[in-house]
Amino acid sequence: MYRYDTLDQNLVDERARQFRGQVARRLSGELSEAEFRPLRLMNGLYLQLHAYMVRIAIPYGTLSAGQMRALAHVATRWDRGYGHFTTRQNIQFNWPSLADVPDILDALAAVEMHAIQTSGNCIRNVTADAYAGVAADEVADPRVHAEIIRQWSSLHPEFSFLPRKFKVAVTGAPKDRAALRVHDIGLRLLRDGDGALGFEVMVGGGQGRTPMIGTTIRSFLPEADLLRYLEAILRVYNMLGRRDNLYKARLKILVGSLGAETFTAMVEDEWRQMEDGGPALPDHEIERIRAFFAPPPYEDLEATSPAFEARRASDADFARWCRTNLARHRRPGYAIVNVSLKPEGGAPGDTTAEQMEAVAELAERYSFGEIRVTHAQNLVLPHVRLVDLAAVWEGLAAAGLETPNVGLVTDIIACPGLDFCNLANARSIPVAQRIIDRFRDLDRQHDIGELRINISGCINACGHHHVGHIGILGVDRRGEEYYQITLGGSSDETASLGKVVGPSFSYEAITDAVEGIVTTYLAQRRDGERFLDTYRRVGAQPFKEDLYGIAQG
Repeated sequence: MYRYDTLDQNLVDERARQFRGQVARRLSGELSEAEFRPLRLMNGLYLQLHAYMVRIAIPYGTLSAGQMRALAHVATRWDRGYGHFTTRQNIQFNWPSLADVPDILDALAAVEMHAIQTSGNCIRNVTADAYAGVAADEVADPRVHAEIIRQWSSLHPEFSFLPRKFKVAVTGAPKDRAALRVHDIGLRLLRDGDGALGFEVMVGGGQGRTPMIGTTIRSFLPEADLLRYLEAILRVYNMLGRRDNLYKARLKILVGSLGAETFTAMVEDEWRQMEDGGPALPDHEIERIRAFFAPPPYEDLEATSPAFEARRASDADFARWCRTNLARHRRPGYAIVNVSLKPEGGAPGDTTAEQMEAVAELAERYSFGEIRVTHAQNLVLPHVRLVDLAAVWEGLAAAGLETPNVGLVTDIIACPGLDFCNLANARSIPVAQRIIDRFRDLDRQHDIGELRINISGCINACGHHHVGHIGILGVDRRGEEYYQITLGGSSDETASLGKVVGPSFSYEAITDAVEGIVTTYLAQRRDGERFLDTYRRVGAQPFKEDLYGIAQG
């Protein structure tokens, strides 16, 4: 993991001290709420429906066990005993008092964490593949370049007041686990014919009111040109992005209005003008950062473990968990462990302080002290020996974190919705809980197979409903909560936006509607197809007919 140097530490310490003074001025009445608002947003502090919410950055989704323990401490001392992991690999605390936020930021600074650039019209937390550095299909570890981008973009004077918020994602694998094409900039590491490392550069993706899939504007960008090219993209956006209309200010709107070819030509021209200046990326700096992400001291192990195989053969519950919650590791004898935060009755992404402590303990004992946060609102232990998997599973079970549903119908992505957010039109969490309850039978979940449900409480799409296989959007209809359904979305390397299918459903009826969609899928499925494959083969019509039948019945 990257470790702060003196410059990093001074930055977060000074920012925390500065905000303490700003909070004191707000509490004394010296600052009005209108005057305080831009200051608090620059420090990740939002005013939600019922209370303040503070959003903590987890750069590229990587946490140490010590940092996870610090988050548990924040949850216990200054919140209500839990935190909420988000689709941007951040964590949010929903109930801090304003007077306590400076103490929270001090506690986080002590473990190299902060809330800087988790809000505002700036470059937000850089996200990455949660399997970075351990995925079997990886070309190179994307955390190296995500960290370089983090350092370059932090308080960058030219890009601290962009037309709108700006999001960057990086992956090092052909399998897209970072949703590259729904980001302002998506970067995929790859090698050219000579083996040189570089990037495919995608721009103009995003969700919200006007969802768009990003376009590749560079099929191969040499590694050394990364920061110059990013700077060129951001300069064009900063010059031409709309500042007169909040809903038309994102990069995707600019790319759409200019056209991808014109936008690309402008970026390339800006980039060429920077060849003799601007922030180049020298080899020695890449190697300096790469050293922080050196592999841990793995053991030389056999590819299989007799003890693991014996336990899996004799214990059906353990075998079921292994089937869904493990991923292939690049090192023989190791596995990637996915920790589901979607238990029956729980709120997707919520984790108690006790569970954070338990995950930290398991990470220290079995995963070299490292934890990852996924954009699907789950956690990952990235370095677990096969022989230790049973012990990890038992430890997770003791903490209520053993749910074997990763990638299945109950592994739902959901925003906080109307239970917390003052922008929401409808509840998200109770809808997710009701769907999870409806499909709680694990044998049925496995029969249904891979199916991703995403729920947003408003058009801002914090639950990524546009790219769910089944997307659910909360809408307000004359003061009542209704839900619009989209089908066929995907955030992977075959990214697509879901299409609206059928009528809107009431809160009471939306679970039945999802049940109907699944029933239609199973009737149409061929040869074990995934839901997305079936939908893409047969189209929307069979689902549409059944949904209208449910609405009328």
